[in-house]
Amino acid sequence: MAADPARITARILIETESVLFRPEDPFILTSGRTSPVYIDCRRLISFPRARGKLMDMGAELIEEAIGFESIDIVAGGETAGIPFSAWIADRLMLPMAYVRKQPKGFGRGSRIEGQMISGDRVLLVEDLTTDGGSKLSFVEGIRETGAECAHTFVIFHYGIFPKGIENLEANGIKLHALATWWDVVECAEEEGYFDKKALAAVREFLNDPTGWQDAHPAKEE
Repeated sequence: MAADPARITARILIETESVLFRPEDPFILTSGRTSPVYIDCRRLISFPRARGKLMDMGAELIEEAIGFESIDIVAGGETAGIPFSAWIADRLMLPMAYVRKQPKGFGRGSRIEGQMISGDRVLLVEDLTTDGGSKLSFVEGIRETGAECAHTFVIFHYGIFPKGIENLEANGIKLHALATWWDVVECAEEEGYFDKKALAAVREFLNDPTGWQDAHPAKEE
């Protein structure tokens, strides 16, 4: 039986110390939410064997879910998505570009770096997603060129904010991910990576992220 990509991804994230637990001092996510856990996929760029395995599994997932000849260009979101989009583009033998968060204030003033033309079928690649908000912004930048973007790939998806998925789907975007928090917690529990107290705090957050945030608001500076 082939190994489970979600389990392999979870183990890689744990072994590379890309999974951080800090219930007593919550992290502030890009979305503004507080969280006792954080995934730092940027660390993966320093682990060539681990990231290579993730990119191989990502390319296979993309080919199975989207197709072999259904993408014209791979685009990374500034900044975390840029290296991963380059590696995915290389494995899929496709051109690569990247999308800025905001237009440049000089030169062409474009949000797109690299070649992207009207009608191109674009795959947006990022490191992770919480509630999908930043993906909508990047897709907007892609579609402003006249290109099409119906798919986004991430290594890690929080998997606990269903409205985020609904928002993506409402905008014609399908999310593809290698693993979620549930995969990481299951792997951590079964293999004894973290103590029970930390895992209990994580499960409390995963089962009710809004309630956990209300009970653990961000500290004022």
